[in-house]
Amino acid sequence: MTELVHEPVLSTDDAASCGPLAHGQDVAAHFHDFGQLRYAASGALVTTTEAGTWVAPANRITWVPPFHVHSSRSYGETDVRLLRVPAELAGQLPAEPSVFTASALLREAYLARTGDPEPVDGARARLLLDVVLAELARARREPLRLPEPGDARLKAVTDLLHADPASPATLAELGHRTGSSERTLSRLFGSELSMSFHQWRTLLRIQRALLELGAGTSVTDTAIRLGWSNPSSFIEAFTELVGQTPGRYRAAARGHG
Repeated sequence: MTELVHEPVLSTDDAASCGPLAHGQDVAAHFHDFGQLRYAASGALVTTTEAGTWVAPANRITWVPPFHVHSSRSYGETDVRLLRVPAELAGQLPAEPSVFTASALLREAYLARTGDPEPVDGARARLLLDVVLAELARARREPLRLPEPGDARLKAVTDLLHADPASPATLAELGHRTGSSERTLSRLFGSELSMSFHQWRTLLRIQRALLELGAGTSVTDTAIRLGWSNPSSFIEAFTELVGQTPGRYRAAARGHG
């Protein structure tokens, strides 16, 4: 996943992260004095903030409030469509970064607005933005925020897991590799991330599963690639966190558009 840099900059230009992005392309950490909606018309976009990491395949829209530092990584050939939300309207959306499920109406209004050649303060542009904001107010918020640690000892472990989500290594083994005790790391997972090591790794794997399934990988192959012992345990974990089976999610993602 993308990491935040130490000195993010104020950006007034969307050009660096708008349009086609190659697989694995990074956009460095920055922030805006306006809110930003981020939609991948194809591919998938991973957004990392100080509060955590969100995954948004082509049927999800990411919201980043004003002044929230964020960086990105694309998965697959990703067509990113960005939409500015003026600061005075940002209060209609959550105060923290979020990901929403995109309904057909929301998606079409969003694409019409981002593809509209008229001035942003024109009547049609304002109307389309109003439709987008109204639909977002009704949209389901994706619960899969992966919290990211600040403690260097814990970050050393989570970096290893980001690099290899399928790793079967225990917390004790990861601690041995990074120079921390299992007891210390277990305490840090609870105190800093409010979840256990097992819960965090499962959530990381589920986020990666969204990318795999959205790209068309089968449920069985996704389970194997991400370290589950069998497809049944993957299906159970995915359904509990996402609210639908991976097969249904894959069908909906592949049928998008």
